[in-house]
Amino acid sequence: MKVSVQPVAVWGKIAPSHSITAIMITDDQQTIVTGSQEGQICLWDLSSELKISSKEILFGHTASVTCLAKARE
Repeated sequence: MKVSVQPVAVWGKIAPSHSITAIMITDDQQTIVTGSQEGQICLWDLSSELKISSKEILFGHTASVTCLAKARE
């Protein structure tokens, strides 16, 4: 089965102040997770109309986030 994926801009007219180095979308396609060069992990809500809004920013990494993976149940 072929799944169609729509391109999504993660910001509006101005890029975020952090450099996105990794991106992942959850299985339910309602949350986008981004990792940044500055060590932040950002969670974004994705609506069914493909509108993105910021949800949470996680701090604490001291190095660039270059890979994201989901945990198994």
